[in-house]
Amino acid sequence: MTSVFEFLRVRQAGLAACVLAAGFAVQASAQEAKTDSYLRDPDSVAATPAAMKPYKQAIRDTEVVFEMLPIPGGEFVMGSPESEKDRNEDEGPQHKVRIEPFWMAKCEITWDEYDTWRLRLDQQRRQLANRTADEVDLKADATTRPTKEYTDMTFGMGHDGFPATGLTQLNAKSYCAWLTERTGQYYRLPTEAEWEYACRAGTTTTYSFGDDPAQLDDYAWHYGNADDNYHKVGTKKPNPWGLHDMHGNVAEWTLDRYEADFYSKFAGDKVAIFPLCIPNEEEYPRVFRGGSWIDEPPQLRSAARFGSDPDLKSQDPQLPQSRWYLTDATHLGFRVVRPFKPNTPEEIKKYVIYPDTPKALEDRIKREGKN
Repeated sequence: MTSVFEFLRVRQAGLAACVLAAGFAVQASAQEAKTDSYLRDPDSVAATPAAMKPYKQAIRDTEVVFEMLPIPGGEFVMGSPESEKDRNEDEGPQHKVRIEPFWMAKCEITWDEYDTWRLRLDQQRRQLANRTADEVDLKADATTRPTKEYTDMTFGMGHDGFPATGLTQLNAKSYCAWLTERTGQYYRLPTEAEWEYACRAGTTTTYSFGDDPAQLDDYAWHYGNADDNYHKVGTKKPNPWGLHDMHGNVAEWTLDRYEADFYSKFAGDKVAIFPLCIPNEEEYPRVFRGGSWIDEPPQLRSAARFGSDPDLKSQDPQLPQSRWYLTDATHLGFRVVRPFKPNTPEEIKKYVIYPDTPKALEDRIKREGKN
């Protein structure tokens, strides 16, 4: 299978961005790969958008299985009307956006899914099974991984089946890179537009279930019912497209940088196609969506936007502070998407590989040394 790994020998610290890029380059020929190297659900292959089906993604050498749901392409109006109760100014002006079809994870990524990568459980299980690493293993194992966390990042709130939280956007992106190499399917974070489109699921109301916040208890874990804790994913009702916890439980990372006036770039009758606020070398602010178990109903609205800031690491005593973990973000996680039409290597470099990646490796070298 063609991969960036075959022409970018990622052995030098200065090539940190290539390490992450490698995790996404595999999609260019994923459909041509030898399927015996992966555990691939036949329903994950579709000749046309109309043929897209839900499928289950297994990860070889692990017990992890998660569900992906098809999201049809289309146009929608992004943002909130000025008449919407509790609206914020950064949710406007409303504008039309065209979205290409993609699959989205039915639920947020859980700790047991994330730890398969973080703790290198795939390597450990190969060793226990006395199995030699093949090309797929080597590519996945080469993906840069987080440094050791400062403390138990679950903070005693739950592990198996509970959402993985307190992870930086870089951490989430790197997990997607590993998942891509491990499965042969191209996974990434959603753009902010893709996230809102999937959350609304064809609706134009305040929430995907209507305008009445009194119904939130049926669909979301929020400040009023969460009992100061996040909860197992998928325990509340889904939205019309079958996605769970798009409102509440934990908020979710997107690919975008946060700009309060970003929507003003798309004012008028023109339709925005793949709008993305590309981050610069600064770590903050980045967009996350959906609200969480610490938030009130207004923050769980489909149009509500959030931007990350240094307060998410206020309790991190390390110098430099971790580029991988957020000590004050037990309310922030992520889910993955898989575009029907994968991004090209050029698009990946533009949209997915950000200037913060080399900086993250520099900080890691300072903390742990070159090896």
